[in-house]
Amino acid sequence: MIVIGADTHKRTHALAAVDAGTGEVRGEREITANDDGHRKALHWAHEIDPDVVWALEDCRHVSHHLERALVTSGERVVRVTPRLMGQSRRGEREAGKSDQIDARAVARAVLQEGVEKFPGAHLDERAMEIRLLCDHREDQVAEINRLTNRLRWNLVILDRVARRLRGMEPSARVQIAKDQVRKIRELSRQARELKRDLNTLIATYRPELLAELGCSTITAAILIGQTAGAERFPTDAHFARMAGVAPIPASSGKHERHRLHRGGNRRLNRALHVIAITRGRWDPATKAYLERKEAEGKTRMEALRCLKRQLARHFHRLLLKPPLTAATRPVVPINAAISVPCLT
Repeated sequence: MIVIGADTHKRTHALAAVDAGTGEVRGEREITANDDGHRKALHWAHEIDPDVVWALEDCRHVSHHLERALVTSGERVVRVTPRLMGQSRRGEREAGKSDQIDARAVARAVLQEGVEKFPGAHLDERAMEIRLLCDHREDQVAEINRLTNRLRWNLVILDRVARRLRGMEPSARVQIAKDQVRKIRELSRQARELKRDLNTLIATYRPELLAELGCSTITAAILIGQTAGAERFPTDAHFARMAGVAPIPASSGKHERHRLHRGGNRRLNRALHVIAITRGRWDPATKAYLERKEAEGKTRMEALRCLKRQLARHFHRLLLKPPLTAATRPVVPINAAISVPCLT
């Protein structure tokens, strides 16, 4: 078996075939990022070895066309987080950075972790649409925060010199502040429109998520978009590991404990954390669960980590349900009902 690491770019993709048994590089190639390049990559890979696993760095704004072509052709495709690829690249014997070095690092990251630990990629067009809109809205919000911070700095300076500016003509600083306010208002309007679009998409695709306490439109969008098909995960334990909510053993001697797992998808982890915090404040059953865990000797953060693991199981089950179609879609008022998992 070989693992082919792919360092994807807008116009070209660098490929490196690494032997799963020996770690030896059995071939390298650069292809064009189009249908012809994808066909050539498939032919080249199967000439080397019929048993192929494709490892793509998880940056789907440039890798999704290659991923679609491979999955449609029946190939096994796994996604590698940039963090794992970076760790693998630091272990490369060859100094520096290039597309081929990155491609080898992607392949070796999969071999180091174990191919079986990576769920296969799954095509879900509606989930991808939700993810793209959610990512775009996050970019808009980040720009709003950047401009707001700059505006606050300008306003602080204006307060200091306000007395001296009285009676003077408007300064360049005042004009800059007005321009920033206008940009913030426009970006805020666009962010609100994107949130409405996301709410509509989720309400017609996974309305049960919006009915969950603590799962708002943006949180549901993150769960759908970052999971990218719950069918990829054979069990909820695999899903929890990917989300970074499966605690890691940190025991010593007779003292047994678990600590936070800092790996996995941090955005998915954040979404589950938001739900856990909200339920810990407003849901009586969740409050009782946290109190019971603390009575067992766990800290508040350890109890929250236990709760997030339970939530991972619950939301994995929800995401495994077949998505609604126009024929089966009920009329459900958003957030009208609250469904809380049984916590044991």
